[in-house]
This record gives sequence, structure tokens and C-alpha cells, in this order.
Amino acid sequence: MHSTLIVARMAIESSRDVARLFGEFDDTDMPHRMGTRRRQLFSYRGLYFHLQDFAADDGGSRIQEAKDDPRFVGISADLKPFIEAYDPATWRSPADAMATRFYHWEAGA
Repeated sequence: MHSTLIVARMAIESSRDVARLFGEFDDTDMPHRMGTRRRQLFSYRGLYFHLQDFAADDGGSRIQEAKDDPRFVGISADLKPFIEAYDPATWRSPADAMATRFYHWEAGA
């Protein structure tokens, strides 16, 4: 499984609105279209963590294909009042907010 973790800033009182927006988005076929297997959202002291798991590492090609879909564009716009780039000076796309995994362990079969 391939995972991505996006880090941004979010006021804790926005968590319900953000969860609602993703709930509506995830009730569509968009997660399947993007290859998303699981999405988890976390907050900690003004930080927002968006962990997304994918079935296989396809190099992000499924997300690239879906990024022009009006629903993808729409949720990005709908989240703007609630989610702020961790470093606005360097943010150009979600790739600029992705954490780098430096250790991984999982239980054997």
C-alpha cells in the first residue's frame, strides 16, 4: 500500500466542516477514481494531517487524471476557508505539503 501525508494548518474548530466536506466527497466515486483505499484526518495544536492510503503506488497517475474533475476542483476550493498551507511561501500544490516518510514497519503475515 502506498500512503501520502499532507501537513497544513487548521483551526481546531474547523474540524467538523472539514470532515463534512470530505464525507460528502468520499460518498462519490472520486476515491475509487483516485485509487484511494483509506483517508484519515488528524489535528494537533493547529496542525492538520491528511493521511491517504492507496492500493498500489501508480506514481500518482490516477490522481493526476482526476485532478481536473469538477468534484476534485470543488473540494479544493471548499477547503480553502479552513485549511492553510503550512508554509504559504513555498506552497504551489499538495506535493509541497507532503511529509517524507523516513521509517516504516508493518507486521508480517
